[in-house]
Amino acid sequence: MTTPIWDPGQYLRHSGHRARPFADLIARVPVLPTPTPRIADLGCGPGNVTVLLTERWSTAHVTGYDNSPEMLDRAHTEHEGPTAGGGRLDFAHADARTWAPGEPYDLIVSNATLQWVPGHADRFADWIAALRPGGTFAFQVPDNIDAPLHALMRDLAATPRWKARLADVLRRTDSVHTPGAYLDRLARLGCATDVWQTTYFHVLQGEDPVLDWVKGTGLRPALTALAGDPEARDAFLGEYRELLRQAYPSAPYGTVLPFRRLFAVAVKEA
Repeated sequence: MTTPIWDPGQYLRHSGHRARPFADLIARVPVLPTPTPRIADLGCGPGNVTVLLTERWSTAHVTGYDNSPEMLDRAHTEHEGPTAGGGRLDFAHADARTWAPGEPYDLIVSNATLQWVPGHADRFADWIAALRPGGTFAFQVPDNIDAPLHALMRDLAATPRWKARLADVLRRTDSVHTPGAYLDRLARLGCATDVWQTTYFHVLQGEDPVLDWVKGTGLRPALTALAGDPEARDAFLGEYRELLRQAYPSAPYGTVLPFRRLFAVAVKEA
C-alpha cells in the first residue's frame, strides 16, 4: 500500500463528523490510575481531537504521535502547549508500526489510524505492557471496507485503465479484524475488554460531499500515487465521482453517508 501524503486542510473539512467517534470512545474510558496521567495518542493527525483528551483529563501530559510531517506541523502550530488544568499537550513524530513506549502510560489511545498499520494487532502486547496497572488501551477504526465508498474505489482501481497504477495502493480488505478477533486478542492479554460497533449516518452538505470526505482519508493513497500526473488524477476523480453520485444520492436536506466504526476499550488488570 502506498504511504499517503496527508492534507490537513482537506481532512479537517469534515472535522465535526470525524471527531464524534473519538468523543464516544474516550467517554467509555474508566478512571485512570494516577491523578496526573500520562497519555499517548497514536495517529494524532492535526491534533484537533487530541485536544479532547486534555479536556477530559485536564492535569494530564498528553503526547500526540504521527508519521505525517504535514499533520504534525498543523498540530504543533495550533494545539501544542500548556493546558488549562495544569497539564500539557505536545506532539512528536512516530510510526505506529514501530512505536515502542519509553515510559509507563495511563492511557494509550488511537483514533482511525490502525487500519493503516498492517499487523497492528501484533503490537497490542507491547503497548499493554507499557500501561500502568489499571491503565487503558482504547481505539476506534473505520469498519466499512465493504461499503460502496471503498468497494467502488477498489473496483475502479482494478479496471484496465487504472490497474497498473492503482490496484495495489489502496487499503486491503483485511485491514481491520472482526470485533471478535479484537476481543479475543485483548482478553488473552489480560484485559477487561469492551468491543462494539456503531454505524453513524452522517448528513453531509455541499456538492459531491462523499467525494470530498474520502479525499481526506481513504482516497489519499490513490491521490498520492497520481500526484505527479494531474491529468490522470483528475480523470480518476471524475470517474469515481460519478460512481459515488449513484451510490450516495443527494436529498433536499443533504447527502447521507452511513459509516460503521469499531471500538475497543481494554483495561489492564490493576
